[in-house]
Amino acid sequence: MSPTFGRVVTAMVTPFDERGDLDLDAAAELAQWLVENGSDGLALAGTTGESPTLKHAETLALFRRVREAVSVPLLAGTGSNDTAHAVEQTKRATEAGLDGILSVAPYYNRPSQAGLDAHFRAVCAATNLPVVLYDIPGRTGRKVSTGTILRLAREVPNLVGLKDAAGDPAETAYLLSKAPAGFEVYSGDDALTLPLLSVGAVGVISVASHWVGRQMAEMISAFEKGDVDDARRINATLIESYQFETGDDAPNPVPTKALLRVLGLRVGECRAPMGPAPDGLAERARAVLEALG
Repeated sequence: MSPTFGRVVTAMVTPFDERGDLDLDAAAELAQWLVENGSDGLALAGTTGESPTLKHAETLALFRRVREAVSVPLLAGTGSNDTAHAVEQTKRATEAGLDGILSVAPYYNRPSQAGLDAHFRAVCAATNLPVVLYDIPGRTGRKVSTGTILRLAREVPNLVGLKDAAGDPAETAYLLSKAPAGFEVYSGDDALTLPLLSVGAVGVISVASHWVGRQMAEMISAFEKGDVDDARRINATLIESYQFETGDDAPNPVPTKALLRVLGLRVGECRAPMGPAPDGLAERARAVLEALG
């Protein structure tokens, strides 16, 4: 049985034009290109989509335009560190005809576990769509505890999965051993996708799939067939892509946009404070592509 949103879900960048304005035509073109190149689904307006810099109207317009452009499952990034805002964005995404909600843990204000529990319950109550909780403590400053995730998974019917970027496969294995049947874990860290598959993850919500979507699909397929050696072989060819996608001098999504520009796709630069791209990044992108053959 296929996962709810597919096995390779690309956390899509948000294209901007030369003035830094949202480019909806380019977003539709990029979405179509990603689907043609290995993406089973797309996550819109997440961290990689520069959600902190998107205005409310821009986010809604992005949801609607991409929905018109592709028929694959679409996850709407509606996270915020303001619960009321997250609830409002979730309602708007639901009305826009998307297929699910990706709700990141509230960032910066570091709420208690009780506060996190209440936040996610409020988001889930605002929609009839399935909700995927996104745990990325390196960016949010607060880990959503395994106990909190399990309680929500058991008690909130439309909390159906986790995007796991906590970097602890052993803890993920424990979570999955206690989670309700059908609860789906997606890797939220490309470099840990293969380890997380080994403990029960169903796929990946990926950055590198912007350019290696087909290879990631092949790796997951090989693993599912029991051909672990082939899955390891494919993963080894992708390590350079994993290393390229973010770094101190060019944090995600700056490298991805640079590589997509090298491929001739209209994505523009990142909005401040993420940009500008450092010197030499395009050359590094070309080297990554050349190594992939």
